[in-house]
Amino acid sequence: MDRISRIFPKPKPVIGMVHLRPLPGSPLYDPATMDMKRILQIARDEALQLEDAGVDGLQVENMWDIPYLRSADIGPETVAALAVGVYEVARSVQVPVGAECHMNAGDLALAAAVAGGARWIRVFEWCNAFISQSGYTEAIGGRVSRMRKGLQAGDVACLCDVNVKHGSHYIIHDRSVEEQAMDVEAQDGDAVIVTGFDTGTPPTVERIIACKQRVCLPILLGSGTTCENAAELLRYADGAIVGSHFKRDGHWKNPVDTQRARAFMMAVETLRKELAP
Repeated sequence: MDRISRIFPKPKPVIGMVHLRPLPGSPLYDPATMDMKRILQIARDEALQLEDAGVDGLQVENMWDIPYLRSADIGPETVAALAVGVYEVARSVQVPVGAECHMNAGDLALAAAVAGGARWIRVFEWCNAFISQSGYTEAIGGRVSRMRKGLQAGDVACLCDVNVKHGSHYIIHDRSVEEQAMDVEAQDGDAVIVTGFDTGTPPTVERIIACKQRVCLPILLGSGTTCENAAELLRYADGAIVGSHFKRDGHWKNPVDTQRARAFMMAVETLRKELAP
C-alpha cells in the first residue's frame, strides 16, 4: 500500500489548512499582541473547526511569515516554531496532520513533521526549478529523500507540486506540466499537486487529466477548489488541499468559516457516493 492510501483511507481526501500566524523571527511577528501561546491557541481552534466540518486532514504551515525566505536562509527559530505548531494541532485533532515550510523548505518541513508528529509534507519544487517570489528556487527532492531515510521517517509522504503557483516557470517552459509530473514520479515523490497561477485560482480540468494520463501517482488539487467547482475538478483529481475557500469571504488571511467548510465537505461526500463502485 502506498503512503497516501495509508494516510487517507477515504477516496478524494480533502486537506484543510492551518495558517500559523507570524512566527518568531518573521517581520510581522509581534509578541505583544500575538505571542506563541496565542498563535497556538488560534491554530488549535481553527484545526478543531475544520475537523468538525469534516475535512480528512490538516496541513500546518508558516503562511504568515511574509516575505518568504529561500530554504537555505530560513533560521532555526522558524522550524522550531513550526514544529511546535504541528505538534499542537496533531495532539488536538483525530485526523492526520501534515506540514509545509515556505519557501520550498522541504527539509525543514520534514524536521517539523518528524518532531511534531505529521504524516506528510508539501514540497513546491521536488524536481526542476522555478523563479519564486523569493528568487531562484531549485529542486530539493534529493536532499529530502535522504533526510527522510536518515530520520527513519519512511511513513512521511511527500506531496510535490508541478508548475506551482506564485512564480515563473519560464526556465523550464520547454517541459509540459505532465512531463514535470513524470519527473516527480521518477524521482520518488508520493503525489503530484496541480495548481492555478495564484492562491484561489484553480487548475484546469485539462491539466488534471493530462497529468492523470501520464503518471500513476495520486493527483491533488493545490489551489482554487471551491463548492462551485469541487464536483467538476474532483471528478478527475484524487483529492484537494483547500485553504482560502474555508476562510471567511474566501480570503486566506481571514478566520475559518465553518459553514463554508461544511458545505464544501457535503458536496465532496455527495460526489464520493456518486462515484462509489
